Amino acid sequence: MGTARATLQALAPGAVGLNPPTMPLDGKRVAVVVPAYNEEALVAETLRGIPDFVDRVYVVDDASTDATGERAREVAAFDPRVEVIAHDRNGGVGAAIVTGYRRALAERIDVTCVMAADNQMDPAELAGLAGPVARGEVDYAKANRLFSGQAWQLIPRTRYLGNALLSLLTKIASGYWHVADSQAGYTAIGLGTLEALDVDRLYRRYGFPNDLLVHLNVVNACVRDFPSRPIYGVGERSGIRLGKVVPTISWLLVKGFFWRMREKYVIRDFHPLVFFYALGFLMTTLGLALGITETVLRFLGNDITPATVALIALLLISGSQFTLFAMWFDMESNKDLGGRGRRRSD
Repeated sequence: MGTARATLQALAPGAVGLNPPTMPLDGKRVAVVVPAYNEEALVAETLRGIPDFVDRVYVVDDASTDATGERAREVAAFDPRVEVIAHDRNGGVGAAIVTGYRRALAERIDVTCVMAADNQMDPAELAGLAGPVARGEVDYAKANRLFSGQAWQLIPRTRYLGNALLSLLTKIASGYWHVADSQAGYTAIGLGTLEALDVDRLYRRYGFPNDLLVHLNVVNACVRDFPSRPIYGVGERSGIRLGKVVPTISWLLVKGFFWRMREKYVIRDFHPLVFFYALGFLMTTLGLALGITETVLRFLGNDITPATVALIALLLISGSQFTLFAMWFDMESNKDLGGRGRRRSD
């Protein structure tokens, strides 16, 4: 009884984060999507920390096997902004966010943010993240924990290195060469941009933020990183297995890259960079295949002619140059998508 009474007292009106909204953010309605799976220990604390300018909070319980839903509903009983949406089956973090996005679209929310339920995202940073979207400066804002020199000390090394690798691949796949920390899930998106996306096509699991960037580029959304403080050691539990996640997301990004090339530079508006990429991939593949073949034949006792060596070198050098030129064209094509430019949130 003592524990239950203490919990109710903590959730009572007047507790931090439970006051009704008092001041809109730049005159815009703001919602926060909280995807939650087995976060009974931290979900209530996360919800209590959400600032007062937020109008709606959608907690999406992704078929948790613990008391996550109950803890969230206890907060909802005292905070009218909070709505708990329960999935019948576990669909992944992306599926939970898409459910929240659909709810925000139905209610015509101007700015929809995403905060994880594990209390690893500083609520004091929410205004700085959502504000530029509310003012129409960008269409999509995301946190970047790598801006700070603390990232290397605070983020577990294996996760830091995995993040760095996936961030590089996401730059190539998405076309947002100025964006880093691709795995950061602390984000804000404008209503116009959300309406332009086909949310049914978005990836449903841990690679959701990577896949979303690919789709945002196709609709020419302006995206910007904002510094964020890494938070670890607050009792969170990570179910991420890098040995499985990195190959899965890498393959997702390979498919996303070719989908973006087709959608953006062939179907919607033609750009010659597709030829540079095609020639680069073709020549590099042929050079590698011929080089491997000749190496095997050399071990079997066959001689390699100078002409063959020259051909392999020509193919590899030409393939690399075509690929680098294609990347440069892609960077130039997307250089206006990092700030004030074509905005869909207006």
